[in-house]
Amino acid sequence: MEKPDVAVLHRNRDESGRSVEEAVSYAIGHRIRIEILAALHEGPASPKELARIVHRPLSNITHHIEELFASGSIDIARTEQVGNITQTFYCMVKLPFYSDEDIATMTEDERQVLAGIILQAVAAEAMASLWAGKLHSDPRVMLAWNRIRLDEQGRDDLADEQARSWERMMEIEAESANRRAESPDAGITYVIASLGYERSRTEAPEPVDPEKG
Repeated sequence: MEKPDVAVLHRNRDESGRSVEEAVSYAIGHRIRIEILAALHEGPASPKELARIVHRPLSNITHHIEELFASGSIDIARTEQVGNITQTFYCMVKLPFYSDEDIATMTEDERQVLAGIILQAVAAEAMASLWAGKLHSDPRVMLAWNRIRLDEQGRDDLADEQARSWERMMEIEAESANRRAESPDAGITYVIASLGYERSRTEAPEPVDPEKG
């Protein structure tokens, strides 16, 4: 399996002065940039097309696109020559599901880039849907998070369960596609995500119950 392109988020770090972490924080720190990222998840687009999609002046959109590209948060899909003008089409980074074996072959730098790309996409889609009122209108919306304390075995069990759940979600998508192929129902696009990671803050260990030893 092809590794993530480390250059995507690092390509112009010297130009923007942002690290991977800063680039991701910057990308999802403004509504227009969030809308641009969400729009690019649907496919490559030119600044003019993005301005129409986001309903913002082209000059405003161009500024945010240039900053996102300078940070390496988006990439160039292709360029087209229209008369004397070179038109640029931007895109997001599409990533497959990476197994434990795939991750093990990556360097720490590559893993950080991969994490940044995924978190940027998840946060952009979530905030765009929040702005659009999609998170309160669906009676079956699923939003949940928690902090859980696990031993080494528990961590392995959690990772296995999340991988199993992800595989089932991919099966559900395929089953839906087969049904839609035989019906006029075009379907609705939903966002799914699975996160499981160590918390940044170090907490004090839980007190030992003397009755349990």
